[in-house]
Amino acid sequence: MDLAGRTVVVTGAGRGFGRAVALQAGRLGARVFVSARTVAGARRVADEAAADSGAEVDAFACDLADPATVRAFAEGVAAHTDRVDVLINNGARYLQGPDLWDAEDDAITDTIASGATGTLLAVKHFLPLLRASAGADVVNLVSSAAEAQNHRSLAHPAFYAAKAAQAGFADVLSHRLRPEGIRVISLYPPDFTDGDPLHPTWEHAPRTANDALTARSVLDCVLFAIGQPRDCFIRSFHFEQV
Repeated sequence: MDLAGRTVVVTGAGRGFGRAVALQAGRLGARVFVSARTVAGARRVADEAAADSGAEVDAFACDLADPATVRAFAEGVAAHTDRVDVLINNGARYLQGPDLWDAEDDAITDTIASGATGTLLAVKHFLPLLRASAGADVVNLVSSAAEAQNHRSLAHPAFYAAKAAQAGFADVLSHRLRPEGIRVISLYPPDFTDGDPLHPTWEHAPRTANDALTARSVLDCVLFAIGQPRDCFIRSFHFEQV
């Protein structure tokens, strides 16, 4: 698909899936704004995208567990553009460990705040720019951990809690923004292989029924959903568990 003329914001773009989204959006012609916990991490990806495709990419520091930095990120983007067409809520802290006592209190708090509160505040502060778009999409990378009775992930219970909150927010947000023509699209993937769009394996990695889900396939779902005509509201993608 073609994203030329569209403005894309990606949180948690310093590595993994967020980085892949930023690189691919640049290749498709988008004007891209990326954030990471450190501005150095965000700038590294911005430089990679610019070198890869010639895309115009701006980098910001944003700790989704810190409301002040979420506000500053949105204000920084607003200083460069009058609208946002696609907001990718990808950033969230992952915390591993099956037992509640395996993590410090601060780590638990940070995990829930980044995944739940951070997503809500990102939408809140980018909403004026989303409303200025002729057709905006909010994309939430949730997790299969948010699905009812899912216990396959080895993530800490705090991660489960964060993703459940994020999913609940996405559900009500979709209903409330529908009258404005803003689509809310949520993905619930199981663990998947990240991959690197700058490495040849990105294009040639096996994607058969016997292979693990890849970041490229998850990204293809995102691009498919935001590429649909505006009468098509795809609310969620759920994936078969393995």
